[in-house]
Amino acid sequence: MRREAPKSVADYTPLFFPALMLIVFFVVPFSTMIAVSFFKRNPSGFYTPDFVFDNYARFLSVFFGGVLGFSLMLAVLVAVCCVAIAFPFTYLLTRRPRHVQTLWLVGLLSVLSLSEVIIGFAWSTLFSRTAGITNLFVAIGLMDKPVALLPTFGAVLTGMVYQALPYTILVLYPALVRLDPTLLEAARTLGASPVRAFFNVVAPALRNTIVATLIMVFVFALGSYLLPQILGRPQHWTLSVLITDQAIYQSNMPFGAAMAVFLVLISLALVGMTLLVGRKENAL
Repeated sequence: MRREAPKSVADYTPLFFPALMLIVFFVVPFSTMIAVSFFKRNPSGFYTPDFVFDNYARFLSVFFGGVLGFSLMLAVLVAVCCVAIAFPFTYLLTRRPRHVQTLWLVGLLSVLSLSEVIIGFAWSTLFSRTAGITNLFVAIGLMDKPVALLPTFGAVLTGMVYQALPYTILVLYPALVRLDPTLLEAARTLGASPVRAFFNVVAPALRNTIVATLIMVFVFALGSYLLPQILGRPQHWTLSVLITDQAIYQSNMPFGAAMAVFLVLISLALVGMTLLVGRKENAL
């Protein structure tokens, strides 16, 4: 089927409503946030319209630079852990009968219905001293007494990986289920073991999909807000938590807007990279 170019303004009518929604819910709020990021904060806690770079200069300080570095590092770790777990799991899932795949996919979709608040408090209970998993370790003789596993960096990482893992599996599933099984059969015929065939055939064949999934999970983890507060200490807070703290509790809206602009720009850049990777994959 050949796609014809639009010939009149009426042909662009289906685009009007999406364009309007994009302008109202993204362009206008983001433009307002950019404008506020250049405003000047008054000592009284309010701010006045101005055009100063003090908010961005403060964002480049050692403390806030450390928060940004920690947020990026945490998002990278979450993305790597999710893909490292989800890729082999999804591959094995696609090799199962159809009804088994359906049951697992329904279970993953049910996990997605859980809010971040429920996930955070569920893991906080599991990591607590009174009702946590360490009581099980004491019962089987692996520990002398129960201990609390939070607030720690490991608890934050575990909770965020748990939250992002279903999304990762559902993104990888379509690519893996469409993988040509004859590739693996050829590798096995040539003497490759199942593990070697997986890493030498499956992984390279889906390299662009893996990269796109890593970027997607990175963007998802970069905006995490509740889990670092529930499962971690203040030094484990991400940039999203700090934005809320500055804008609401510190009454420093211009500085919070400057950090939010930076965070949105990073996310948009990574989303653009994902689209570029997907376009290259479709061109192959």
